[in-house]
Amino acid sequence: MSRPAAIRVGLCTDQNLPYPTMVDHWRLFERLGFDSVWLCDHFIQPSHPDGPYFEGWTLLGALASVTSRIRVGVLVSSNTFRHPALLAKQAATVDHVSGGRLELGIGAGWYVPEHRAFGIDFPEPAELVGRFGEAVEVIDLLLRQDLTSYDGRYYHLTDAPFRPGPVQRPRPPFTLGAHRRHMLRIVAKHADTWNSFGTPAELKERGEILDECCREIGRDPASIRRSLYGWASMMPSDPWASPAAFLEMVERYREVGVTEFIIDAPPPEQFPALEKVAADVLPAHRG
Repeated sequence: MSRPAAIRVGLCTDQNLPYPTMVDHWRLFERLGFDSVWLCDHFIQPSHPDGPYFEGWTLLGALASVTSRIRVGVLVSSNTFRHPALLAKQAATVDHVSGGRLELGIGAGWYVPEHRAFGIDFPEPAELVGRFGEAVEVIDLLLRQDLTSYDGRYYHLTDAPFRPGPVQRPRPPFTLGAHRRHMLRIVAKHADTWNSFGTPAELKERGEILDECCREIGRDPASIRRSLYGWASMMPSDPWASPAAFLEMVERYREVGVTEFIIDAPPPEQFPALEKVAADVLPAHRG
């Protein structure tokens, strides 16, 4: 009997805490042996729009500088917020700051209220997806090449120099967020990791569509890691209630092909359970 695929477990931390507290938390998560730690990309926190919220990429660079092993990323960068060349520059910079530990998360953008509040255009779905597809291509080319020209519908570059290149070669791995077929076609072409959220049945259905999209272009579907973004309120039970609860969540999603779990970090009162998960669950489910 073949051994189940090894898993990776990361933590997503909302950037609404004082900076020194976030430093303490990220250092703790690294000491405990989690694989990755992530921020979000919003101007305001969707679940608490009246509260404080730091900008994701600026904060990522700072937190990358106070950790040394754990991989870091933004889950996921909203393409509506930045020109893709700027995001590529930010990514290369953080890759250097972190010593080559960046996971580059990219998404199309979704939270309409913050776009309205800050006067940021939010295109219709077809343009949103079209811009995302071109942006991923632009970022991929810039991170791989010294000079890049690109003539798309939405983005245009002419002999754009990109120096220094990233530490990781040929580029930092892409985590692309997507849930529907048009977006999953872009994932099939460019992603190292596909990230989504939802029930196991929803992840299974989307994963089957991704498999089809891969086969259409001759790519092995198994070459793309399947990644879940989860939080307690979206699941039948709180995965941080106990190591058994966390393991139950892992097993349910692993049955539909998920091998990376990026879960919202629990509040400090649940850190004892988080420490037990790190000690008891993670080592037994890694390669």
